[in-house]
Amino acid sequence: MRIGHLSIFVDDQDKALTFYTGVLGFTKKHEIPLGEHRWLTVVSPEEPDGVELVLEPDQHPAAATFKKALVTDGIPVTMFGVPDVAAEYERLTALGVIFTQEPLSVGGMTTAVFDDTCGNLIQIAAPQA
Repeated sequence: MRIGHLSIFVDDQDKALTFYTGVLGFTKKHEIPLGEHRWLTVVSPEEPDGVELVLEPDQHPAAATFKKALVTDGIPVTMFGVPDVAAEYERLTALGVIFTQEPLSVGGMTTAVFDDTCGNLIQIAAPQA
């Protein structure tokens, strides 16, 4: 068994695709029309056959409530690994990304948290050298 897909609820699939590809640097993997929405996934260009991140519409009322509660409490919905959190923080800040937590050393890791513009907080992390 392996993890093939992870879902993240987004408020607008087009906006999410622009952010996750144009800002974060992921690559679109699948875009399959399904009614008013799409099966829309992105992958890391470093692992094109790796785990796909599904940009899932948050139209179900429970999804919106879940997202809002996490953001209110400052809890990231997921975490992405990066080689250097400080460098990624600088790169993303220059692109206009809003961070809710600047790089912080915690338990042998460095982490930072940003707003993905689609209703989620995302954490980036790297082990400390």
